[in-house]
Amino acid sequence: MSPRIKKPRKVVNPPPIKGFKPYGPDLDKAGKEPVLMHFEEYEALRLCDYDMYNHHQASAAMGVSRPTFTRIYASARQKVAKAFAEGRQISIDGGKVYFDSDWYSCKSCKCYFNNPQKDVQITQCPLCGSDKVLSCDVETDCLDAENERCADFCVCVGCGYEVLHNHGKPCNHYVCPQCGKRMTRKQKSN
Repeated sequence: MSPRIKKPRKVVNPPPIKGFKPYGPDLDKAGKEPVLMHFEEYEALRLCDYDMYNHHQASAAMGVSRPTFTRIYASARQKVAKAFAEGRQISIDGGKVYFDSDWYSCKSCKCYFNNPQKDVQITQCPLCGSDKVLSCDVETDCLDAENERCADFCVCVGCGYEVLHNHGKPCNHYVCPQCGKRMTRKQKSN
C-alpha cells in the first residue's frame, strides 16, 4: 500500500529570515548539523504563538485538518526545543507548501496571473506585456480604476439574465434560473 499523498499546505508569506544561529564560546567547535524546519512548521508556530490563533482557526488558515495541524505544530515545537537544548542552528526551508499570493488580471489579453513575489511590483502582463494590469480580489473580483467590474458575465440568450462568470467553468454549464435556458458568455466591453 502506497503512502497517502500529502496535500500542499497554505503559507501566507515566506518567513522574513532563513533561520537562526546560536552564539556562544563553545558552539563553533561543535560542528553539528542544523535542525531543518519546514515552511509549514514555521507557519504553524507563527499562527499559534505569534498571531494567537487556536488550532482550529490556524488549521483553517493553512487549509489542513485540525489533527494534521496539531502534528505539524508539535513537530515544529520539538525542533525548536532540540535546537535550543543541543545548541544547533535552525534552518527554515522546504516542505510541501504554496504561498498565498496576489492575483491580477490583464485588460488586454484577459488572462489571470498571480505574483508569488510579494515584494516585486507588477507593472505589466507576463503573457502579452501590456501595462493594463488590474489587481484582483477573490471576494470582489477585479475592479478597474473607476471601481467598475472588469470581469466577464454569463448571460441568458432567452431573457437576458446575467451572472458573474466563474472562471474555470464554462457558461453553458449554467442554466438560467428565470427561464431554464442555457447561459452563454458575454464579455464586458472596454
